Amino acid sequence: MDEALAEQIKAAAGAVADAKSVAVTCHVNPDGDALGSALGFALAAAKAGKEVVVSFGEPFVLADSFSFLPVEVFVPPDQFPTAPEVMITFDAADRERLGELSVPAGAAETLIVVDHHITNEGFGHIDIIDPGAAATAVLAFDLIQELGWEIDADIASCLHVGLVTDTGRFQYSTTTAEVFRMAADLVESGADPYLIGRMVFENAPFAYLAVAAAVQRRAKLEVELSLVWSVLHDDDLAEAGLAPEEVEGLIDYIRIAREADVAVLLKQTPEGTKASLRSRAVVDVGSLALAFGGGGHARAAGFTSNGDPKETIEQIRGYLREH
Repeated sequence: MDEALAEQIKAAAGAVADAKSVAVTCHVNPDGDALGSALGFALAAAKAGKEVVVSFGEPFVLADSFSFLPVEVFVPPDQFPTAPEVMITFDAADRERLGELSVPAGAAETLIVVDHHITNEGFGHIDIIDPGAAATAVLAFDLIQELGWEIDADIASCLHVGLVTDTGRFQYSTTTAEVFRMAADLVESGADPYLIGRMVFENAPFAYLAVAAAVQRRAKLEVELSLVWSVLHDDDLAEAGLAPEEVEGLIDYIRIAREADVAVLLKQTPEGTKASLRSRAVVDVGSLALAFGGGGHARAAGFTSNGDPKETIEQIRGYLREH
């Protein structure tokens, strides 16, 4: 850990230690890292005697795969304090990713931003941002340790969810020896790798198989661009009777094609076409996403386009041709 990051963690720990109450949030539509980091830290703060509120912006729904965690402590965003004493955001690359909770973020007496996205330029009074961290959960773990707080089985499980999801079950390039040491500490504190793996990665309704089949059937390979892509239609979800949060991870069915460096899954949403991007080794999809108003990491990123899937994939093709 470099000196500047260590100083930010110390500053954040001081602000939290001095606070009576702490408001905790993460980005909208939280994935495993966002949810695990925010919930794990909130539980640790409560255990340390802080008054804690934890929430995230609408849509206020979570996938069933996280139901084994103590998610009942989350409150709807309308119960979040309007001007928190100390507010901490986890895994949000910018204030807009907080949804309606961006308003209390702007009014917080002290705003602490904890994140690992390279596109995050910092929007808090104290910014704990490390693009080299394998997951935001790593930084949450570091902050909890700096505070000297106890990590029990529930907290460890939350942080382990963040770690295992953002490292792709410990296979991505950010998986270091330190990541495994952290995982070992969490398991010693009570995290159950078997339960977490089964619930997060092997826990889909039967109808999911039909949706996955439809996405794979539409997959297109464009060898000249080293690109593989597919589309998830609204009708796919409607016919299967599934909600959007129940079909996360579909891009993994696309990205396994060895002929392509870049994988793209386009999803129709009320806000437009959401593009999920992955890269094996060559293309920086974080920069690609940033070019279209999104963000993320070099190997995993995304953005939302106002165009339809046909227009959006043409935008991506244009970028790949130029870069």
